[in-house]
Amino acid sequence: MKVRYFAWMKRTVGLPEEEVMPPAEVRTVGDLVVWLRARSAGHAEALAAGAAFGAAVDQKTASFDAPLAGVREVAFFPPFTGG
Repeated sequence: MKVRYFAWMKRTVGLPEEEVMPPAEVRTVGDLVVWLRARSAGHAEALAAGAAFGAAVDQKTASFDAPLAGVREVAFFPPFTGG
């Protein structure tokens, strides 16, 4: 699956996107976050517990309990506001 990072998260992780193959026990967006934190210090900082960021699954906003079965893309982004 492709994982994309936006805004400051992209700079902190050190890349805009990556292809990953998480293990079978990674079943939800939240599981993916925990798994990604172990990839590098940048991942751990950008996806830190308590950090404010959202997720999208296949280009639709998703909660952290959203399942990953069949998902092609997960994106992480900081909070944003409209005007």
